[in-house]
Amino acid sequence: MRGKGAPETIAAVATPPGRGGIGIIRISGPQVAEIATALLGAIPRPRQAVYQSFRDPGDGPIDTGIALYFPAPGSFTGEDILELHGHGGPVVMDMLLASVMHLGARAARPGEFSERAFLNGKLDLAQAEAIADLIESDTQQAARSAHRSLQGQFSRQVHTLTDGLTELRAYVEAAIDFPDEEVDFLSHSDLEAGIERVSTQLEAILAGAYQGALLRDGMSVVIAGRPNVGKSSLLNALAGHDSAIVTEVPGTTRDVLRERIQLDGMPVHILDTAGLRDTQDQVEKLGIQRAWDAIADADAILLVLDDQHGLGEGERVILERLPEAPERLIVHNKIDLTGREPSLGEEPWGEAVYVSARTGAGMDLLTDHLKGIMGFTGEAGTFIARRRHLEALRAARQCVAAAYGHLLVERAGELVAEDLRQAQQHLGEITGELTSDDLLGRIFATFCIGK
Repeated sequence: MRGKGAPETIAAVATPPGRGGIGIIRISGPQVAEIATALLGAIPRPRQAVYQSFRDPGDGPIDTGIALYFPAPGSFTGEDILELHGHGGPVVMDMLLASVMHLGARAARPGEFSERAFLNGKLDLAQAEAIADLIESDTQQAARSAHRSLQGQFSRQVHTLTDGLTELRAYVEAAIDFPDEEVDFLSHSDLEAGIERVSTQLEAILAGAYQGALLRDGMSVVIAGRPNVGKSSLLNALAGHDSAIVTEVPGTTRDVLRERIQLDGMPVHILDTAGLRDTQDQVEKLGIQRAWDAIADADAILLVLDDQHGLGEGERVILERLPEAPERLIVHNKIDLTGREPSLGEEPWGEAVYVSARTGAGMDLLTDHLKGIMGFTGEAGTFIARRRHLEALRAARQCVAAAYGHLLVERAGELVAEDLRQAQQHLGEITGELTSDDLLGRIFATFCIGK
């Protein structure tokens, strides 16, 4: 076990709160056999569903159901596990859990079963995180991707990359340890090719992780523009229902309206904002400030304008104030009133699309472009990933690039070795080989109780 000290026996209700046909109590730890004997009269046969009476040692029967026993180390946590499948009423579950606690178990923390599986080497950290991502999946594609990560697809790619770095480090450090050899190891083409190969593999994993992060977290798209250009109509068209109030009165939207949609399985957070203009209305001013706050945090910005009026001075002022980091697209709305055909193209201020939110003309061009600007391909083999995985992969990429530079320019073996070591360390943060206890606490605290 990677942790320290003898583990306590933990227990929790593993099914959602409320009433249901079945409720499950999960118990893990060294006292499982003792608790099973007290509750059931005997330890159940391993990995076989046994119909049992669940008894409170002092007060008689509590319920009747199925008992499942998984002895260590062949269990989810790597410890002895007992599962009690009873009737899913809250009173029954509370009585059964209270009896388990009375016999020596304590209440499990959120994610503590998965944490023990990680600490006992049953899962690496990326796989453990995939459990929570699978439970929280909002789309079928996200669920499939989380399952691929749980099965180790992401981890295997990281381990392959780590093995490549290990080989390169061994080669470089051998050159450092034997400086008097006639062969200049650092000038050998195999070393340069090896770093290039690792760099290529790293880019491929990073691209897959980026897709996985989009599936998990989605992207934030802010609809911005002056009043009465059709921002709320565009939100309704993207959402597929009337989410926002649409009127001819300027300044109808006073706050940020949020809608979650899916584009081919990718979750997208659409934010409709107050019309951007000068106003003396204090409530509208607050809404406009919230609009700019949302723009600052957006992954993409849709600047909507009325195609009847085109890009006026007001829109130019907004464009000049927009931050440079998020992707932006100028949306010429109301082409049903100008007779223009739907299209996508380049303008002096950037890419633009011509649509009608009212009739739906050109909306397919807009949604395809949204997927394109975020680099979403919807590939079937995508694994789930988190922001911290992207940060670790990007840090590793920087270290590999630095190693390549130190090799070609300075021929400095010590610097190359250190860069490769740091790259390997960043990859170890993904799988949990090099992870602080503080990070583990933050990760598993986000899990549900009983998992």
